[in-house]
Amino acid sequence: MAPPSLNQGVPNLPYFTPNHAVSPGTPVPNPKSQFTAPIPTLFRPLTIRGKTLRNRIIVAPMCQYSTAAFGPDTGALTDYHIATLGHYALKGSSLVIVEASGVQSNGRISPNCPGLWDDKQIPALRRVSDFIKSQGALSGIQLAHAGRKASTTAPWVAGSGVVKKVSMRAERDAGGWPEDVVGPMGGESEIWDGRKEGDEKVGYWAPRGLTVEEIETMVGDWGRAAKRAVEAGVDVIEIHAAHGYLVHQFLSPVTNRRTDRYGGSFENRIRLLVEIITEVRKSIPDSTPLFLRISSTEWLENTEIAKTFGGSWTVEDSIQLAKLLPDLGIDLLDVSSGGNHPGQQINMFDSKDYQIKIAARIRAALQQNNQSLLIGAVGLITEAEQARDILEEGGATALLNGGANAEIEKEALAAVKMTEGKEPMADVVLVARQFMREPEWVLKVAWKLGVDVAWPSQFLRVRFPKL
Repeated sequence: MAPPSLNQGVPNLPYFTPNHAVSPGTPVPNPKSQFTAPIPTLFRPLTIRGKTLRNRIIVAPMCQYSTAAFGPDTGALTDYHIATLGHYALKGSSLVIVEASGVQSNGRISPNCPGLWDDKQIPALRRVSDFIKSQGALSGIQLAHAGRKASTTAPWVAGSGVVKKVSMRAERDAGGWPEDVVGPMGGESEIWDGRKEGDEKVGYWAPRGLTVEEIETMVGDWGRAAKRAVEAGVDVIEIHAAHGYLVHQFLSPVTNRRTDRYGGSFENRIRLLVEIITEVRKSIPDSTPLFLRISSTEWLENTEIAKTFGGSWTVEDSIQLAKLLPDLGIDLLDVSSGGNHPGQQINMFDSKDYQIKIAARIRAALQQNNQSLLIGAVGLITEAEQARDILEEGGATALLNGGANAEIEKEALAAVKMTEGKEPMADVVLVARQFMREPEWVLKVAWKLGVDVAWPSQFLRVRFPKL
């Protein structure tokens, strides 16, 4: 047994945590191992700008509604976030992304969501980031503004009353900001769930429309929040432009009918996003990877809603946007979908692979255009073989069959055929809920795929047995 003095701690931390001999979740050279198959792409490192992921499995941002709503610690992360996010890092994920964090105080989804609009919030983020990185993972943060979906309560609060709700408005006494919920458009007709004032089931506030001056200020706030993230030691930044939050609201003709330079044409509707990307990119080091999450479709095609508003945001729009991103400094496109209107024609909790197929379609379009942009696949990725095949050459052909949505299936298959059926569907996988069920999911996937990976030093005695 090695003497205790050889149990070295991670340097530059104010507390002791052992320095793992090999970073958990990375394949280990072992000539005695019975695992002889080639290492799948899923467990190969990936370098993006100045950062290297130890494998291709990323913890996607997950709202936890667990920060203070009042007082000096409002919006600041807590030890709860070290306990949860840190455990995902300890168990082998390559990048752990902190949940949607408001670039302005009124940009939070709920009063209990984190933010990064104030320098006072930097130390708490640094504490979380430092622990994540001490376990060999990269730390990330998703910067966001909730727009008209802001000032709501935690879901378990909404569902606990006499009238059960999916969403419940946060009043001022709960830390909310009823009078300062904003969006591209204003008025009662813009309430997200379509309900009216006085309806006991209404779950959202009526927003007020942002002025051009407020938009310009907010763009600067994105850049300032990004600078704070870098100061806190965060490795990767993601811009949240999906799920019906503010940037998505500007992208879609369903929610953006402005008549100034931020509304109308495709170029005008993407203007806010382009300005945010530009501001964030110039506010962070060249070595810092910049991700973007979008809703690739609103699932409103061919609906009365789309007809009423002259269209919706579609996969074709996402492809058009994606082709602009490399020149703007985006390194990875995180492909999600939905969330901008309650009338969407899909249940996201039942859509196990549609987003992945759309990711493949976008990736193929970029390949055909000779453009380089990493693509992330997200959405109910739960199985080892599923995660492996998304990233493998030829894996697309295996996955693209038997889908319930014939049109998505047809278009995705056509996209894959354009690249001779050999291209992967994505470059990384982002996993959320499965990590909440199984924090050790990376280690379990490696075991199921027959990949010999390093385990955390403290957990070696309970390592999965050899297959």
